[in-house]
Amino acid sequence: MFDVREKPKMVQRALLVGAYFDRREIEEAVDLLDELQELVETLGIGVVTKETAMVREFNPRYIVGKGKAAELMAQAKAMECDCIVFDNELSPAQQRAWESESGLCVIDRHEVILDIFAMRARTSEARLQVELARLAYSLPRLTRMWAHLDRQGGGAGGAGSGGAGAARGEGETQLETDRRLAHKRIDKVKAELEDVKRNRDTQRKERSRVPVPHVAIVGYTNAGKSSLLNAMTGSDVVAQNQLFVTLDTTTRRMELPDGQNILLTDTVGFVRRLPHDLVQSFRATLEEAVIADFLIHVLDASDARAVEFHKTTTSVLGELGAGDKRVVLVLNKIDLIEDEVRLQQLQRHFPEAVPISVKTGDGMDKLMHRLHEMLLDRVVRLKVAIPMNRLDLVSIAHQEGKVLREKYTEHGVQMVCVLPKRWESRFNVYSDETLDIDESDSELMPA
Repeated sequence: MFDVREKPKMVQRALLVGAYFDRREIEEAVDLLDELQELVETLGIGVVTKETAMVREFNPRYIVGKGKAAELMAQAKAMECDCIVFDNELSPAQQRAWESESGLCVIDRHEVILDIFAMRARTSEARLQVELARLAYSLPRLTRMWAHLDRQGGGAGGAGSGGAGAARGEGETQLETDRRLAHKRIDKVKAELEDVKRNRDTQRKERSRVPVPHVAIVGYTNAGKSSLLNAMTGSDVVAQNQLFVTLDTTTRRMELPDGQNILLTDTVGFVRRLPHDLVQSFRATLEEAVIADFLIHVLDASDARAVEFHKTTTSVLGELGAGDKRVVLVLNKIDLIEDEVRLQQLQRHFPEAVPISVKTGDGMDKLMHRLHEMLLDRVVRLKVAIPMNRLDLVSIAHQEGKVLREKYTEHGVQMVCVLPKRWESRFNVYSDETLDIDESDSELMPA
């Protein structure tokens, strides 16, 4: 049976390598290598050292020059590393070359992220999405899994050949078998994911029968998206200071201070150089961002790379077809910023952003107000006097909107309510802005 080998379980000490091709890219290369260290350590692999390599001329076999490759291999062995991790994406041929000549496990950022996703997957949907991405990545690399077997048997005498032609070796037969099994499994996983997509579409249609504004929370991994969802809705979605804790969408209903209900959806976090096949595999999950009325983009304001993270998330959203969505930008974790100048610089760079701290609650009231502003075109606030023969409208006001104040009289019911605009025409005929309904009235009933 075809199986995907999980290399990170085999290694403990890693040398990280980041190749760059322009001297002006040195800072970015160092920054990306720091991020790669976070990713590798998430897998439980210790990072012994990190090396950047300036490449003047691309080497198709090693990426870096032959001499630099030999130097890095020798360094890894001298430091007793059992793995070399590249920040650059390696082709199957390059990966085989590095492994065969170094005798060490060699992986790239792509494979690291895939294995983190595999480790974090909890639901059947997430596991299917991760499996599809890993199969797509492993398929062109199958040959290295059977390097210990014969590649070709020389001479005549193949079965049924009558002594003519060369017989296929054991390795070639196994390789062909595995390729067939891999393609078969890929087709099966794709079919299962289509079933998941159909079920998700059905759930969305059910939600759309009672049209409640839908807001998707997006952002870089570990920016505090799940913590924000918990703080706003009182739910208990797993929120940890780790990368890619959330791989599945979670949707919760919440009520804004103005009485309007919205649906909030937490989504998988993004990362720089996110493998394209992962974006494709998680498209069913990430579609929540595409169909949302608007987005809450959460940035970790305490991270010096916040501006770069914003670019990454915006880029992935564009790839998904959600680049034109209205966005509320949130600068989270302001409680961790000790330098006030740093926060001021971020606010100048993102003048429309709402600074908050989910941990302390600072700024959450401003965020709620901003959400209210985003939805002003969907609701209307009315003062109405409903007669006794139209008490059905009172029921509608309670079911479809929010009754802020309510007073019963001998002629009917006086209300202050917030309603979706689709109901405005039914209530307008009973509108009366002269009604004196305030909290001092003893007959008022809070909704």
